[in-house]
Amino acid sequence: MTNSMGLTRRRAAALAAVGFLPALPARAADILRVGKTIINSFPMAGAELGKEQGIFAGESLDIVISTFRGDGQVQQAMTANAVDIGFGSGPGMGYAAKGVPARAVAAMASQPRNMALIVPKDGPVKSVADLRGKRVGVSTAGSLTDWLVRTTSVKNGWGPEGIQTVPMGEVRTRNIAMKAGDLEGSLVAIEEGYDFEEQGAGKILMGFGDIVPDFHTHVIFATDTLVKGNPDLLRRFLRGWFKTVAFMRDNRAATVKSIAKTCNYSEKIIDLAYDTEMSMISFDGAFSAKALELLRHSFKELGVLDGVPDIKDIYNPDFAPVKL
Repeated sequence: MTNSMGLTRRRAAALAAVGFLPALPARAADILRVGKTIINSFPMAGAELGKEQGIFAGESLDIVISTFRGDGQVQQAMTANAVDIGFGSGPGMGYAAKGVPARAVAAMASQPRNMALIVPKDGPVKSVADLRGKRVGVSTAGSLTDWLVRTTSVKNGWGPEGIQTVPMGEVRTRNIAMKAGDLEGSLVAIEEGYDFEEQGAGKILMGFGDIVPDFHTHVIFATDTLVKGNPDLLRRFLRGWFKTVAFMRDNRAATVKSIAKTCNYSEKIIDLAYDTEMSMISFDGAFSAKALELLRHSFKELGVLDGVPDIKDIYNPDFAPVKL
């Protein structure tokens, strides 16, 4: 008899493999609750893809995915301990300085090449100059869509309120409001823009890839409870996530099929957006010092916060970059 428990288990496993002993029980999967800000986000749909492909299961994780309506609701869910992980925006990092018990732990995507401002056919907005004083639909106040509209207004010399942002939740609601004439535009994911044009409802007025070259469009948040209570669980999730991202890069057809199903777009639309989306996705979660500086100073400039927050109050540097 050996005194080594590890050796005993290895022998038992070997015997089980040839049928002499029952197989040892597999490690039970840990449940991790993941909240996404929106259903029709290409990068965030990687959560469903990773689950379908068994990538998270390979890290002994069972992820439970919930979808909300904008950054604000995800931050509320983390505050209420309803989710452990939040998929949100770089501008959403400002909520931590307001007391939300969660910090960004990894970058998900860089400059917002995947965002577009759409306007209805025959509407009053024909150029960017026409946006001054107009009403543009966004998901929630303080969200990525809200931030980008305000930044566009500032860059055009109109101040942060030069374009009126109207928080209206999901894209479908905003499309209805545009059709009724209650909005002159809406800021959406590029896939929605392509779909909008394909339906003949209007056009993409502008993209945002060059508006903020140093930026974190999407980030991964973790609650303080998870970070302090089970950092290994968080690290396993991040390994699963970046393995999923590598799968997305190397398996275009399977990725397009899965994301089209999750986001409820045609595979044609997702394939059209694939190169743009993948060009901005992070493969290791590393934060950009320039992007962090831009974001934290913007919170005051755009009126999100009263002052510029300390860098340690908006992100946790201990988990990224992730090495696979």
